[in-house]
Amino acid sequence: MKLTMENPPAIHVVRGYREGEIRIGETLVTRTCLVAAQTLLADLRPRSPAELELPDLDPVFALRPEVAIIGWAGGQFLMPPRQRRWFLERRIGIEVMELGAACRTYNVLVQDGRPVVALLFPRRD
Repeated sequence: MKLTMENPPAIHVVRGYREGEIRIGETLVTRTCLVAAQTLLADLRPRSPAELELPDLDPVFALRPEVAIIGWAGGQFLMPPRQRRWFLERRIGIEVMELGAACRTYNVLVQDGRPVVALLFPRRD
């Protein structure tokens, strides 16, 4: 699906996605990535939300977002309490959803000027 939105040039927005890839601005990402208004980190270690370990989230926590969105091409994922606690202890809201919904939600929030990050997993594996 292709997304087209107007945005200030310095803000990273998701322009399109499909299983296996995400287009953020002009950058094509095929592995796990972290995106925020001014940050894009690609090729991160975990391949799925289930593989997340606390050190994997250091870049998320360093940005001090209000909310973190986790999107996975594998569909809905129920985050274990241990992982949820990592966010709650830092007073960061956490939303876990299917990849497309995560991309759309991130775009709305970042364009509204909210401190949001999205951790996106474009592959089912």
